[in-house]
Amino acid sequence: MTIQAIIFDVDGTLADTEDGHRQSFNKAFAEKGLDWNWDVALYDKLLKVTGGKERIRYFVESFLTGFAKPEDFEEFVRHLHKVKTAHYNTMLREGRIPLRPGIRQLLDDARNGGIRLAIATTTSPENIATLLQQGLGADGESWFEVIGCGDIVPHKKPAPDIYFWVLERLGLPAAACIALEDSENGLRASLAAGIQTFVTRNRYTHSQDFSGAAAVFDELADLDNFYRITGLPLPKR
Repeated sequence: MTIQAIIFDVDGTLADTEDGHRQSFNKAFAEKGLDWNWDVALYDKLLKVTGGKERIRYFVESFLTGFAKPEDFEEFVRHLHKVKTAHYNTMLREGRIPLRPGIRQLLDDARNGGIRLAIATTTSPENIATLLQQGLGADGESWFEVIGCGDIVPHKKPAPDIYFWVLERLGLPAAACIALEDSENGLRASLAAGIQTFVTRNRYTHSQDFSGAAAVFDELADLDNFYRITGLPLPKR
């Protein structure tokens, strides 16, 4: 079947965001008087869990067994994540988290070639809006026909819920789409939805298991090669 749409993950795929998230978590912890610090090695372990609020819960339950949880732990987590998101969006607005190599050109080529664009991610709407505005301009969100994000589905990746949600709103079968992911959890989610998936790994995901991916790339600087491998039409530039 001819490819009609590309569905993109965001964190680590559209932009190399994960270390920005890590630093923003640490700023939030310091702001709230917590002596927590997520270094690169620890954050690599925490990334096995998708979603920022879920990651905080996992950290407390798995690495801070002696931590006395506040009475309203869920509100504590939500507020801490909100503070973190504010720090992260400041980094985005300052231009400190650019799009990954080749991404802007890929999006331009797809739009010019009549390929529909969508997003399937666990990150928050605010994070997506700021990243797209910084990377693509004030109308960046409008480049994507469907944006599936945050908590709009019951289960986050590696569950396929967000991909099913996006496919339904695109009105397309899985066979008419390809997905672009950067992590094992993301790959498992897209494959479970029946979507052919290509991976662009990064510093946090380079050693993960990408069994089942149609192809694995370190980046998309060589887009003509990417188009040949994916079956997307080569653009006339």
